[in-house]
Amino acid sequence: MALCCTLSLMCRRLRQLLSTQCVLLSSLPGRDCGLLAEKRAEKWKKRKAGEGCSLPGSSWEERLADAATPLWRLPYQEQLQVKYENQRKVLQTLTSRLQELGVDVQKPGELCCPLRPVVPSPITNGYRNKSTFSVNQGPDGNPKTVGLYVGTGRARNIVCVRADHVKNVPPKHKQVAQEALATQKALLKEFFTSGPGAGCALTSLYFQESTMTRCSHEQSPFQLIYGEPHIFEDLLGLKFRISPDAFFQVNTSGAETLYQAVGELSQADRDTVLLDVCCGTGTIGLSLARHVSKVIGIEIVEKAIEDARWNAAFNGISNCEFHSGKAEAVLPQLLCSWEDTRPLVAVVNPSRAGIHYRVVRAIRNCKAIRRLLYISCKPEGEATRNFLELCCPPDPGKKLVGEPFAPVLAIPFDLFPHTVHCELVLLFSR
Repeated sequence: MALCCTLSLMCRRLRQLLSTQCVLLSSLPGRDCGLLAEKRAEKWKKRKAGEGCSLPGSSWEERLADAATPLWRLPYQEQLQVKYENQRKVLQTLTSRLQELGVDVQKPGELCCPLRPVVPSPITNGYRNKSTFSVNQGPDGNPKTVGLYVGTGRARNIVCVRADHVKNVPPKHKQVAQEALATQKALLKEFFTSGPGAGCALTSLYFQESTMTRCSHEQSPFQLIYGEPHIFEDLLGLKFRISPDAFFQVNTSGAETLYQAVGELSQADRDTVLLDVCCGTGTIGLSLARHVSKVIGIEIVEKAIEDARWNAAFNGISNCEFHSGKAEAVLPQLLCSWEDTRPLVAVVNPSRAGIHYRVVRAIRNCKAIRRLLYISCKPEGEATRNFLELCCPPDPGKKLVGEPFAPVLAIPFDLFPHTVHCELVLLFSR
């Protein structure tokens, strides 16, 4: 992953704000994008010591590292323990809520399902295959400082700080961040093809103009000004094409560990149909396709679905079909007329917002689905509501008439070392 990340570096966004500039330099796109400076600063400011609070006398670079990677000062084994305790609290909350709903859970004082230790990331430093940088005024007053934001809007002290101390950003990304200051497409192309940036070996250079902090390709099209229209990544023996706006995990080696475990937990075999909800570029479904009878993927980003279909064809996989559209619109229609007698296993891998209620209802009310894997990057958020809706007693008023699921096993995977985040895989069955 590290080699691919440094050699396949792709610049895909240069935002021009009225008096400020913002540039996104990445090798692979993903959902793990930077948050608004105000929200991020306010959030981390409230964290306990050792989980993101800056020490007295910290440099601006250290303050940035504390905000972006709040666990970076801890040894990695201690980071894993912090994350384990966080996931344990999530399951404790879920257990209490299920008990309130009258669901029969484990013995008093225990969790609703076993929680395994956090699976560590194979790579802990420089693992990101995508990095987002802003160009704005720095602590020293330099209006063209390239880095990440520190400060709060309320205090009006937001400044752009170099990412030198941010451990999850690869050195090559930091190199590009400090050099890519051109604001015109022609100058950008010259800089990265024949200028000082040529050593970064970009394969693709995209330009995007926007007055918003973040926008999609549909809102403001990405303009290819140099190189290939897509970048490629190898994962579990397959080659994946990724468009600028498509989701791909930022930690490739960690994603391989995660997807291998998903395959084992699914217990899918040659007779199984795998339902891949929020499939992105098809990574999960395609990596398991050779072990199942059929894969059905659903994804809202149309470009990602185009990538998924291309990926299937390029890798010689013919037992997959991919549907573009909102899961809450596509899935109910797909499952309401489901007559296939083969076992149906569902894998759900949504964004932090979780899945729509209509998706939960469709899965819950489909008798063919006996096993469900929910992959959540924020289980303490809206995903908890999804868990409760999947497991609560039948409720005709909410049209949850299907047999409830029960949590069987929870396994956290650390795809984001030095941060407080991880991916929680929660296995449900009925």
